[in-house]
Amino acid sequence: MKKIIFSLLVLLFSCMAGTPVLAARVIKLGVVTKPGSAQNIVAEKFKELLESRSGGRYTVQIFHSKSIGNETEILQQIQMNTIQMGVVTVGPFDTFDPIVRVINYPFLFRDNAQADEILDGPLGRIILDDLESVGFKGLCFSENGFRNLTNNKRPVRTADDVRGLKIRVMASPLHKAIWQALGANPTPMPWPIYTELEQGVIDGQENPLWVMVVYKFYEIQKYMTLTRHVYSAHIDVASLMWWNTLSPDDQAMIQEAMREAARFGRRDNRARNAARLALLKEKGMIVEEHPDLASFRAKVAGLKEMKLYREPKVHSLLLKMLEATQ
Repeated sequence: MKKIIFSLLVLLFSCMAGTPVLAARVIKLGVVTKPGSAQNIVAEKFKELLESRSGGRYTVQIFHSKSIGNETEILQQIQMNTIQMGVVTVGPFDTFDPIVRVINYPFLFRDNAQADEILDGPLGRIILDDLESVGFKGLCFSENGFRNLTNNKRPVRTADDVRGLKIRVMASPLHKAIWQALGANPTPMPWPIYTELEQGVIDGQENPLWVMVVYKFYEIQKYMTLTRHVYSAHIDVASLMWWNTLSPDDQAMIQEAMREAARFGRRDNRARNAARLALLKEKGMIVEEHPDLASFRAKVAGLKEMKLYREPKVHSLLLKMLEATQ
């Protein structure tokens, strides 16, 4: 009892002296995927860095595995400051701000180095800054990876082989348009999709290699084609409403911790890809490593003239991106 009374007196006198005991500020961060996934690796590294650098003033609570909703729902919660941050795939952003569609333009980036150069440079900054118009503070880009096609119907070597396949896509008008142009039957569907693939509700899906491994798609998908048709980034964002309550020093600390976590995530993802491909083959997937990409490019070449890209700010940035990457 004496110890309890003494502790209460210390707390009381501390407050009276103008040195209140401060509780850690909790940052709620949402990701849709499960531990071990690319989003989670970035989120966990960010948590480690920020909690260490803030001396415990901030703690990061990660909500994973769709525990607070799909990616569209996570973004809505960030807008409202119900949660403060997220590591979210680019695709679902385009219903909030169409400027993000330029990143997912098919066959835009030649390789990882070019994607990093563009997204970490002035053109990428245009996208991050524009997100403020819809309630997000764009911090940086991390990596999902180049997307590849899998299906359980037949080998795919040319774009003609895609015709009629029922392919799951993200809730993104652009991704739907890409697969319509290729002759598939794109079906928007929230994550995860293992059961739908297993039951044959959809024939296939398209994602980076890590997804095939972490979600064990080799158990239910027979064919994979290394199309690399879209470079899929994550946008690491904060609630603008929350961000504007922070001091400049804390903003800088959070920004740098997330940038460092994103760079860590990119390195980690790329270092594992060769082993992932080998594992998928070992597990029995039939992999087409050299598809006729010219046939794919020919069918999606007209997308830049579609309504999706006609909004002035979107069209202007797309033309700059195409010039910078060709």
